[in-house]
Amino acid sequence: MIATHSIRVLGRELQVKSVATPEHVAQVEALVNEKLAEAEAKVSGGDTQLVVILALMNLAEACLDARKQLAEEQRTCSERVAGLIERLDRQQF
Repeated sequence: MIATHSIRVLGRELQVKSVATPEHVAQVEALVNEKLAEAEAKVSGGDTQLVVILALMNLAEACLDARKQLAEEQRTCSERVAGLIERLDRQQF
């Protein structure tokens, strides 16, 4: 069920709609604010647009790294399963 949640990002109160639990929305809000704060600490001049771009780039990089890691783990699991199936096929009962 879609619910409306109140969040605060960059000092602005926002209403967002989501099927996620309130706890999950709060976790997303916290992560976004954490990444924005990290980016803001690295940017001089207080350019909000630059802070947002840097935070998005950092999140995108983390996402791509996670995707790469997941693909590698899936490949490893597939190889292990194929090896186990091969071993089972060779067994004589």
